[in-house]
Amino acid sequence: MDRLFTRFSTLISAAAGQPLAFVLAFSIVVVWGASGPLFAYSDTWQLVVNTGTTIVTFLMVFLIQNSQNRDAAAMQAKLDELIRAVENARDQFIAIEHLTDKEVEDIRKALEQEVTCEDSERKAATHSLEHLLKRH
Repeated sequence: MDRLFTRFSTLISAAAGQPLAFVLAFSIVVVWGASGPLFAYSDTWQLVVNTGTTIVTFLMVFLIQNSQNRDAAAMQAKLDELIRAVENARDQFIAIEHLTDKEVEDIRKALEQEVTCEDSERKAATHSLEHLLKRH
């Protein structure tokens, strides 16, 4: 089931991101708008487009979220491999995406401070960053 949904979601997401999909959606809206006088702009006429767009939007949210989750996980795995492979990289950065937003923000600030400090201050900033990374 998971593999089938992944294939389906990838296919639909790729198709939805193509210019032809936009042209098709735009054409549907134009045809719907042009048919307004034919149906006297009735409530049913409006309900058709509202229902259609709601259903498509509802389903696309899940497909797009699935694709984004998969892409983000793949990106994290690639970055973790680079950290692992680079000799002077700090292994503590592997899997920090599982920390809270606050913890990641603290690490980011400590990194920025480490980069912008003078040599004497850099040692303290590096120690601070290492402390943040070790507690996880």
